[in-house]
Amino acid sequence: MSKLLRYALLLLLLCAPTAFAKSVKMPLAADQDPKPEAGKALVVFLRSSFVGSAISSSVYAAPDSDTRFLGVVQNKNKLAVQVEPGEHRFMVIAENADFLDAKLDAGKTYYVLISPRPGAWKARFSLLPIHNRADAEYSLLSDDFKKWTAAGKYVSMSPEAEAWYEANKASVAEKKADYLVKWNKMLPKDRAELVLHAEDGVAAP
Repeated sequence: MSKLLRYALLLLLLCAPTAFAKSVKMPLAADQDPKPEAGKALVVFLRSSFVGSAISSSVYAAPDSDTRFLGVVQNKNKLAVQVEPGEHRFMVIAENADFLDAKLDAGKTYYVLISPRPGAWKARFSLLPIHNRADAEYSLLSDDFKKWTAAGKYVSMSPEAEAWYEANKASVAEKKADYLVKWNKMLPKDRAELVLHAEDGVAAP
């Protein structure tokens, strides 16, 4: 591919109304120590990586039949979401879409790492479950987890973020549909690594 064509494609990607929340910010949350509400589970999405730090990621509750925008997470942000106990599928979108399945218990807090990886033009992101066991690659008991949680501040939904989603809802839906095809073709053993289990939660004191 010529440099001129590559530059033209890059401009097209940057200017088109795609599902990149590149300039959307969310304010600091009033509650910087959230706990699960009565009868609910709390899911915390967090980011802490220099790689892709300039790119925002948007997260969603994304069962096959519906999509609910949860917010935009930038580097060193944390987003806490109250959800009903039971089975869920979450999604992150940047250049790609990626998914995570979860089975959640009421009264527990769960953690999901939004992890960057190289993309064709911008950083892509994966959702990685942080497990409540010492031998896990991403563990609540690790020093890394302590660093991730200490570095970040909780943010909350803003009118700017909601307006961004309304303007990009069609693009989000298209990207979800495209990447669900790939997700559904994953081998069961690979999918099993992207599951947040009920026992991974931390019970509220």
